[in-house]
Amino acid sequence: MGTRRVLVTGCSSGIGLAVAARLAKDELKRFKVVATMRDLERRGPLEKAAGDTLNKTLEIKQLDACSEVSIRECINSLPGRRVDVLVNNAGVGMIGPLECQSISEMKELFDTNFFGLARLVKELLPDMKRRQSGHIVVMSSVMGIQGLLFNDVYSASKFAVEGFCESLAVQAMKFNIKMTLVEPGPVVTEFERKVYEDAEKMDLSGTDEETAKIFREVYLQYSKRIFASLGQTPEEVAEQTLQVITAKDPPLRHQTNRLYMPLTALKHADPTGRLPLDTFYKMTFNYDRVFNASLGLLRLLQRRSKKL
Repeated sequence: MGTRRVLVTGCSSGIGLAVAARLAKDELKRFKVVATMRDLERRGPLEKAAGDTLNKTLEIKQLDACSEVSIRECINSLPGRRVDVLVNNAGVGMIGPLECQSISEMKELFDTNFFGLARLVKELLPDMKRRQSGHIVVMSSVMGIQGLLFNDVYSASKFAVEGFCESLAVQAMKFNIKMTLVEPGPVVTEFERKVYEDAEKMDLSGTDEETAKIFREVYLQYSKRIFASLGQTPEEVAEQTLQVITAKDPPLRHQTNRLYMPLTALKHADPTGRLPLDTFYKMTFNYDRVFNASLGLLRLLQRRSKKL
């Protein structure tokens, strides 16, 4: 297989930036990376991360996943409109009590997280079908498998992404097109920091006092501990994304954080759904000591796994 052109969205920071830079620096020079972002004025960190690969194995282009015109212009600017691998990474976050979130904010989130993906695939799929080749890699989340407290709308968008890809994957196989959902758990990025920073200042007047207290004193505090214990770096996710792209037979789903897998496995262990609900409820409200002990054990396992 020759050099493959990889289009990556959401490359101004975080996972998208790390994926674009890692592919561009591939030792075997297997990729030509088209790193895209909505606002080219934010290209500085990517240019720095790309280093000597800039304008060699990595080029930066403007692409707004919320605009069909922008997507088409970007694809049309590529030789033969050829994209061998799409890495759909552009996304936005939202946490907090449902009563404090407006319907317009929810629609904006879905416009990027779900419809952004749909627009890109709709534009690229006919070309991939004609060539009888291609790989669509979608940055999903463990929250596309297991809903989490105060992540109602974000999780819903990732569930939509998972259902979309799982359904489309069957048709794609007929045309020799691969589909992979990359499912990170907690990742320490500017994206996550901004989401939680905004949450600290969130106006909670739209909800009741007890819910506001649970969000501020329980959820936000637990989240900080989970990120500190289980959080991956964007570079770790990028390395696993490279492995998925270069795999001979890429999986439909790939969870990047094996320490988080026991939590997502709960959903499949009990078809009634009671087991994961009861477990998350008890972890959140009843068993602070058990929660802390579990995170301590996971931290130990994580340190040992990095030494191996």
